[in-house]
Amino acid sequence: MYNDYAALKKELYAGNVTCTEVVRYYLDNINKGKHLNAFLLVLETEALRQASEIDLKIRSGNAGKLAGMVIAVKDVLSLKGYKLTCGSKILQNFEALYTASAIQRLIDEDAVIIGKTNCDEFAMGSSNENSAYGNVLNPADNSCVPGGSSGGSAAAVAADMCMVSIGTDTGGSIRQPASFCGVVGLKPTYGRISRYGLTAFASSFDTIGPFARNVSDAALALEVMSGLDKNDSTSANKNKEDYISKIHEFSAGKIKVGIIADLDESGLQHEIKESMNKAVEQIKSSGAEIIPIELPNLKYSIQAYYILTTAEASSNLARYDGARYGTRSKDAKVLEDMYVNSRSEGFGMEVKRRIMLGTYVLSHGYYDAYYKKAQRLRRLIKNDFKKVYDKVDLILLPTTPTTAFKIGEKSNNPLAMYLNDIYTTAANLSGNPALSIPLGKDNNNLPIGLQIIGDDFNEAKVLGLGEFILKNTA
Repeated sequence: MYNDYAALKKELYAGNVTCTEVVRYYLDNINKGKHLNAFLLVLETEALRQASEIDLKIRSGNAGKLAGMVIAVKDVLSLKGYKLTCGSKILQNFEALYTASAIQRLIDEDAVIIGKTNCDEFAMGSSNENSAYGNVLNPADNSCVPGGSSGGSAAAVAADMCMVSIGTDTGGSIRQPASFCGVVGLKPTYGRISRYGLTAFASSFDTIGPFARNVSDAALALEVMSGLDKNDSTSANKNKEDYISKIHEFSAGKIKVGIIADLDESGLQHEIKESMNKAVEQIKSSGAEIIPIELPNLKYSIQAYYILTTAEASSNLARYDGARYGTRSKDAKVLEDMYVNSRSEGFGMEVKRRIMLGTYVLSHGYYDAYYKKAQRLRRLIKNDFKKVYDKVDLILLPTTPTTAFKIGEKSNNPLAMYLNDIYTTAANLSGNPALSIPLGKDNNNLPIGLQIIGDDFNEAKVLGLGEFILKNTA
């Protein structure tokens, strides 16, 4: 097991292990863990070819910053020449024409891409039960969901099938599965990482971020992927940061941490609350100032999120019609039949549900009543966060209200499923960076996650506190 990239890198440069041996190790684990259904595509030949080239670079002294880091990629991100299914039947035969900017930056620094991971269809889901290619199993308990939508990416790291994986987070799709699977998951500030090459679900919410077994590896991946991209007008013109150095410089005694005074804890599992309280006491004893805060509009975040994201999904998924993109139905005699049948056959039930919801809230007579009000509410939520960050540096929250639930337990109850995102959607509405770290286990031995939310582009402090808590909380 390679738990830490810094340690592995020393071994690689000392000649004690080769990149090829590392890749074979992970390929063997992928094969052993096939039953988890974490991967939709394993790039065995390509990964070994990359590894062989990197071994030569290491020996010649010109290898990149991530030489030998083995990474899996969620199958909503394009990788040129390989299938890009987004977990959907409608894209089952689609091949990517270019590589996503974030992934290309990893490749340019000599990371090895080992495969594409399973996910909820078009990243719509909280359990990874919506994939057209079968649900992913949680490595901690195979009878439980791994979380979604980036369940395959979280499970791949948790099951030691790769060192780092890349997921996407629209309403908690990195943080929630990270919590369920017991790994680190980071949603960066919106715009920190280019979305070029990411298949859109909700364009003003979608963010790309890393999963890892530790904070440092996630920070290193973030550093490499971040930065302005001419192909994405929403990418931020911010200088790259040396997050590893800033993590090492972090001091809990210099920060103010906000705890929401009126947090809705009605559905919060008691072990999660206890773990959070323990972390609060730890950082308080280390000198951090704990400040009660208010986010008065937080309670409306789920409503605003599902109105706005379904509206954007309705628009973004209109292109999959059997003509421009996607599988075309063979059962069509006229043009209208081709559109209707292609979408009916190609999309799963959850995607259809969200398209219909989105079309409804955008329709004449309902736009002002739903979509417009939700946009105003989004601004109020963003303003709430801005006011809070005048008083505190970071906010602590549970990542999820419960630990991982059983497969099938909530699949027939969309509302119960959506409420899994009650603590995560606000950071997507506001665009703030948020990190989930593993913080012990519940009475059923299932992982518990703690969430840290920071001010815009303040990932360094978010990562610093995450590293501090992991090192100091038993």
